[in-house]
Amino acid sequence: MEYLTKYPKTVSFLDGIKESIQVDKEGVEQLHIVVKKSFNDLMKIFTAEGFTKVKFEHKQPSQIGNGLNLKLKKPWEMHVRFVELKKGLIAIHAEVEVSRDYLQHLFSQRTPVIYEVEEMLKRHNVDYKIWNARIRKYVSAVFENYKVKLATPSIPVFAWKPMLFMIGTVGLFYLWKYLNTI
Repeated sequence: MEYLTKYPKTVSFLDGIKESIQVDKEGVEQLHIVVKKSFNDLMKIFTAEGFTKVKFEHKQPSQIGNGLNLKLKKPWEMHVRFVELKKGLIAIHAEVEVSRDYLQHLFSQRTPVIYEVEEMLKRHNVDYKIWNARIRKYVSAVFENYKVKLATPSIPVFAWKPMLFMIGTVGLFYLWKYLNTI
């Protein structure tokens, strides 16, 4: 199943300058949602929305605590990280990717998302701003959006946990057989 979303394409800043969000071979430029909330308050909000802590991840510089993920339609999940910008400001980095439950997570396509997190923050009455790190300014308006489509992996997704169980079980049988022949 493919994942469809929108992402800002043409934006303006508080000084009125319009700019296009860049796209390269790795995907669209990451925008950050910035809030004046404590890490604990954000954890409560995201936990209430169904997010759970990520056990294994590559932490980013300045990342606070563990990342969070939310299961979406199979095989997708949203991964969120909190990064301290400066005292009292936390940036939220969010992306949609193939779930960590599947082997394809290691080499699948992923995309940053903004609107999904915005909706969540609005439900909890949290004030936020969108930050463009490349230009080092806050976005004041979005004029046009990219339509982003993440395609389901061409190879059917494989859950790696059951595969470990099967490999371990077969390995134990071979070990038992080997030990009985000694």
